[in-house]
Amino acid sequence: MYGTHEVTNQSPPLYPFQPFDSDIPLQEAITREKGDWGMERCRKFGTIAGSIETLEHAERAEKNEPVLHTHDRFGRRIDRIDLDPSWNWLLRKGIEAGLHALPWSMDIPGSHVVRGGLAYLWSQVNIGVMTPLATTHSAIPLMKSNQKVFNKWGQRLLSHSYDQAVLAGITTTEKQGGADLRKISTIAKPAGEGEYEITGHKWFCSYPSCDIFITLARTPNGLSCFLIESNDDGFTIQRLKEKMGTRSLPSAEVEFYGVRGSLIGNEGEGLKMIMRMINLGRFDCVLASAGLMRIALTQAIHHARHRKAFGSSLLEKPLMQNVLADLAIESEAATTAVFRIARALDENDSDFARLATALMKYWICKRTPVHVNECMECLGGNGYVEESILPRLYRDAPLNAIWEGPGNIAALDVLRIITKRKEVLERFIDECEYGKGENPLFDDHLDKLKNLLFTSISEEGVEYFSRRLTGSMAVTFQASLLLRYAPSFVADAFCENRLLHHSLLFGQLANKGVLEKIVERAMP
Repeated sequence: MYGTHEVTNQSPPLYPFQPFDSDIPLQEAITREKGDWGMERCRKFGTIAGSIETLEHAERAEKNEPVLHTHDRFGRRIDRIDLDPSWNWLLRKGIEAGLHALPWSMDIPGSHVVRGGLAYLWSQVNIGVMTPLATTHSAIPLMKSNQKVFNKWGQRLLSHSYDQAVLAGITTTEKQGGADLRKISTIAKPAGEGEYEITGHKWFCSYPSCDIFITLARTPNGLSCFLIESNDDGFTIQRLKEKMGTRSLPSAEVEFYGVRGSLIGNEGEGLKMIMRMINLGRFDCVLASAGLMRIALTQAIHHARHRKAFGSSLLEKPLMQNVLADLAIESEAATTAVFRIARALDENDSDFARLATALMKYWICKRTPVHVNECMECLGGNGYVEESILPRLYRDAPLNAIWEGPGNIAALDVLRIITKRKEVLERFIDECEYGKGENPLFDDHLDKLKNLLFTSISEEGVEYFSRRLTGSMAVTFQASLLLRYAPSFVADAFCENRLLHHSLLFGQLANKGVLEKIVERAMP
């Protein structure tokens, strides 16, 4: 009898592995950006993130999707969402690590950087479960503007205990407006003692199992920001969305029928208040995208090291080396930029953080689906099957480009900042200038960008090419950071391929002498 199922020439399982110890750019970024006190915390969390147990929970939570029960058997409204126990396991680990509150619960320099490192690692596990952690993180400073509200919820919001912590969600989007929050039609009527009754329909609510929510509604004095509680009888879930990705995460369409709400800020300041939350949410979109790039790259390099073709491993093939090295510099550029923004948050450098976040929200979140797709292609058919996790990563990758404002919104936000706040533009240019003198391609590119910025942003019709402007600023920022902080073989390869050749497809690096070093740095 012939044996036909002997398995040969397949890469061994990646898990368990240590995603923190194997990520040199991440370690360097956390240390450089003043988060060195949290290195051991990140290392321990990395051990959890790269464990077989965690992988199994991530896979199970994704396969066993949330189920909404609107009524019990007797017809009573219950609006209960059943979540797989693995979802709760993943959420517990995130809360215990402080992903929802660490910068606000630990008044230590570098806490945004350390929390960023932990979130970057957990994003490689399941970005769906990162959503309630991210919205809570962005809601906490907003809620501090209402002392009564914060006195009620603050201690539990800051808790790192899964059994005691509460989570805060956001539900602002309405079907008639989408990102145009000025179209909101939800109404809030004063109900006495500083509270309101809110009635309306919200098109997206993530994640509906949160304890409290930040929402927008209209008062007699204009669009205003409110906190509501999900256990209010007037809070009803109409349906769960069927989404392309993040299937473990329940996202809902909800209605309010006289829901009690507490005002956050003053009446008429709703957009001003909610943007504080949205800007932090956008940072987490960039952070999660960088994490997705990293785990996809890890899968690709691991496979190429062990898979043989035409007499040697894939990693020894010049063209595969080129692709992997190009993927690696993209990932490192994303990681370096994310943690520079985290330091700006730690330093309360809010103007720079807002502009850099908008730039990276536009650029990194758009590059991630392309990056993950190329990593999948490195595995061939082995990458296209669900067990490789790459299909899940690929389905999840577009979310961060859409959530908290798609590409046009990000580009217009950049344009709004640099035209109305010239000092913020100058601050950005000064930051990029730190990279000058290291690479002539960069120097030339920066000079051209400055000329474009200072001569074109006031012209009529500048909105038409604001995407091109935003992309150029984003790549310039990344190149400057790499020239300062990465080895020259990484920074120079990035400058040549992204600034000179403007290549957005992978595998076109010109200097073959550095490819092996780049890949080795990416995953030693």
